[in-house]
Amino acid sequence: MKRLCIYGKGGIGKSTVAANLAAAFADSGKRTAVVGCDPKADSTRNLMGRKIPTVISRLGDENSEIAFHGYGGITCVEAGGPEPGTGCAGRGIIAALDKIRKKDLFLQHDVVIYDVLGDVVCGGFSMPLRENVAEEVYLVTTSEFMSLYAANNICRGIRKYASMGSVRLAGIIYNERSSLSRPEIVEQFAKKLGSQVIGRIPLSTEISLAEAEKKTVVECYPESVAADNFRKLAEKIWVHERKCIPTPLAEEKLEELCRM
Repeated sequence: MKRLCIYGKGGIGKSTVAANLAAAFADSGKRTAVVGCDPKADSTRNLMGRKIPTVISRLGDENSEIAFHGYGGITCVEAGGPEPGTGCAGRGIIAALDKIRKKDLFLQHDVVIYDVLGDVVCGGFSMPLRENVAEEVYLVTTSEFMSLYAANNICRGIRKYASMGSVRLAGIIYNERSSLSRPEIVEQFAKKLGSQVIGRIPLSTEISLAEAEKKTVVECYPESVAADNFRKLAEKIWVHERKCIPTPLAEEKLEELCRM
């Protein structure tokens, strides 16, 4: 089983990447699951065509369903979170991981993707790293400073928890959704971490149009260049074995890199 964590700064496109990768894996015949670990609970929206009930909304009801099936038979779980300002945003992740273990939800799957918000300062968001629920972490980033700053912080978390288990950085996915496109900066950043850029997602109108229809671009525009990019990325990830314990940059070095 391939167990992946997709991390990245909020709003950077990690959920788009996670959902489209899942769709690409499913199209290739792999039994796939996605666990949304974002309080917005929208990681699986484009796989289901709607938002699904969250784990945290069904706490206390042991018989309630927390797993649903979307495009290509993909198993979808949303951790969820409390109402804004009322509790810990990581509580849903903790509850979801506990339920998944108790129910042995993913025993028959080939690929499980955890879509996690990149604030590893929060104990809940670092749970997938601490608990070693996935061996491979992929960071989604643009070339902007704050996106790279968040990715660098996630690498601090990976480095911290790597000694406790098998979690490793497997690669960087460069998302060109920003108006500022500097791929050479992202390549240098990956190299300094001890990793590599494994995929590049060009800016695409089809991705936005598909999301407006509550679908992935792989489903909505299967013949598009964007869909083909996700299929190629899924193929790379399936055979990819190069992983590392990253060496995060000091903040001043990261700033220096971004001023290049």
